[in-house]
Amino acid sequence: MSFAQSIIVFFIMPVLSVIRWLIIIEIVLTWLIAFGVVQRGGMVSQIAHGLSRFTDPILDPFRRVIPPMGGLDLSPIVAILLLLWVERYLVGGLLLQMVG
Repeated sequence: MSFAQSIIVFFIMPVLSVIRWLIIIEIVLTWLIAFGVVQRGGMVSQIAHGLSRFTDPILDPFRRVIPPMGGLDLSPIVAILLLLWVERYLVGGLLLQMVG
């Protein structure tokens, strides 16, 4: 494995995984606020704002292309699927190069 490949596997892959989990956490927190399980205010509001400041630059390009369907924002799902594809493609390709 070359140096560039090891950087991709050991540094970029965990970053992509963290981004994916932050998007999932934001989805769940948004649902909890929307359904009244958690009251928006104080610490919950700060967490939601912090998550949205981090994930909005990632999700906004998808939101411009994918319109909300019945009030449901599908952009996080598409972003997560794309992140998973990139992870599988990068790791799969690099592992095949290592073996072959």
